[in-house]
Formats: sequence, C-alpha cells, structure tokens
Amino acid sequence: MLDLLKQLCTLDGTSGREAAVREFLISQLNGAPYRVDAMGNLIVEVKGRKPAKNRMMLCAHMDEVGVMATFIKADGTVKFNTVGGVSPAVLPGRAFRFESGAVGVVSVKPVHLCSEEEKSTLPDAADMAIDIGADSREQAEALVRPGDTAVFTSEYTPMGDKILSKALDDRAGCAILLDMIRTGVAYDTVFCFNAQEEVGLRGAVVSAFSVAPDYALVLEATTAADIIDAPEEKQVCALGKGPAVSFMDNATVYDKALFQKALTLAAENGIPAQPKTMVAGGNDAGSIHKSRAGVRTLTVSVPCRYIHSASCVCDKNDVLATRRLAEAINEYFAMA
Repeated sequence: MLDLLKQLCTLDGTSGREAAVREFLISQLNGAPYRVDAMGNLIVEVKGRKPAKNRMMLCAHMDEVGVMATFIKADGTVKFNTVGGVSPAVLPGRAFRFESGAVGVVSVKPVHLCSEEEKSTLPDAADMAIDIGADSREQAEALVRPGDTAVFTSEYTPMGDKILSKALDDRAGCAILLDMIRTGVAYDTVFCFNAQEEVGLRGAVVSAFSVAPDYALVLEATTAADIIDAPEEKQVCALGKGPAVSFMDNATVYDKALFQKALTLAAENGIPAQPKTMVAGGNDAGSIHKSRAGVRTLTVSVPCRYIHSASCVCDKNDVLATRRLAEAINEYFAMA
C-alpha cells in the first residue's frame, strides 16, 4: 500500500484538475466496475464476500492544494490565486510545476528592499508572482496561460518511519481505499474518490446524492500540530499515535455513537487511535452528512504535520493503522 501512496503523491491534481489521479486509480482497479460522474468523482462499487445490510460509502478526495495562474505580467512573471487553503507563509521561494511542465518559483520583494514593517509581516498571495524564467509576456504565454494550475514540486522522501511529500492530504486516503478495493472487502461497499474537496467539499455533494448511502466513512489527512512550542491543547493530534477520529470540525458535528464506536473498535482490534482534539478544519463529511434525508457519517484521519505545503509529513505506521481501522469500521457498520 505504501508503494501506491508514493505513486499517488507524485501525481499532480489540484481541485478541478484531478484527471491524472483519477486515471491512475482506474488503471489499478483490477476490473472492479466504476463510473465517473459530471463532477469528475470516481465511484467504484465492489461486491463483498457477503451482501451488506446497510449501504456503505467510503470516501477520500483526489485533489490537492495548489495555485492557478490569473494574469501574465509584461515582465513574464505569473500572478496567481491559491487553490484551496494555502497559507502565504509556505509560498515565498517555493517552486511550483504547471500543467505544461513549466516550473517556476514564487518571488517576493527582496528582504534588503523591505521596510521594517514589511520585514515583520507576511505578504499576501496577491502581492506575489511566479518567476518561470521568462523575460516577457510573450515568452511566458508560450508556457503558461491564465487558468493553468500548478502544484508544489516535492519529492516523496522516506524519513525513517515517516514520509515527507506534497499531497499526503488526501492521497493517503486514496491509497487506503485503493488497497481495500484490490484486496477485497467482506461486505458490498461503494468507494468514492471525490473531486474538489479543497475548494468547498463540492464533489462529495454529488457523489453522496448519487450513492445514497446509509453510512459513510471519510478517510482524510488532518493537521498534526505536535511540533515545537505548540500548546498541548492545540496540537490536534500527534504522529505515531494512530488515526485521529473526529467528534466535531467546522463542517460537521459527528454522530456521537459512531465516534465512540470507532474508538471501541480500535481498542478491540489492537489498533492505536486518538480523538482529534480541536474543532478545526472540515472535510467531505460536511457535505455527505446533509445529503438527501441525512447520512450517518464518520471521519478517520491520518495525522499530518505541515499540511497544505510542499513538505507534509506523516507516519507510515499511522497510515497502516488507519487502513486497519477503516476495514473494521466498514465491516461493523455494514451490518449494524
């Protein structure tokens, strides 16, 4: 499964531009039937070894954060908007790769030209531009046009038990779902690889309406702030302590019984797990739980440091533990 994760992380796919990720997933389905809807969601219906009492939907999103070119300046630099929640702090000096293959670096005013006030504040993305090595608008437009997207350039790098890469949010979830499809499931399950999560949980609106599940499990990556000087109560979750189970975020108040059952199943199966201990962020559950007449929904996440940057870090043991817990949850709620 970790090899699948590596392959997925090296693919480029910002919100609305998930085709490369989707095509790779399709190539790895081992003949499982699938469909692609108008939003670009990939929906795979897998027959289990036994029929399920409840219609189960397991989800992960294919898109990653990035930038989109908005204007080409006369000097050949490219103005941009962020796609998804990208902090200005992770942009200056960072390299990006455009759909055309062009690579550029985010340029900002040199520090020796900054006022004292400018030195102590972060510039907005609107004040930055990407230098793609062009000397004129004409040269730049041969490589990049408004509407083209770009992703962080980043190598998938093992660091002991940890992994450093772009797009761990949410290629980790995609790798887990794909592994479950390839190895088979105990009960009939619908797997959804959703589009456009990072820009408003949009693909999940469509896939949840189409699938009409009784229960949904969202597999995500979430912020781990177990880093230097972070107050204990604001660390959210920690690497190496297993998947983080959410009780509330900015898009969903989770079913308490499902939250408690997930932690119980983890304990019963010897799987390390932890609650996500801060109300922050949001994910596709925010769209899914409101679909049709309502869907009982749970989110289980791989803890990830430096999320939405070129240098996301997760623990491979947490990824594997999340895979085990996802299978246990799916099997329990399929027959609940």
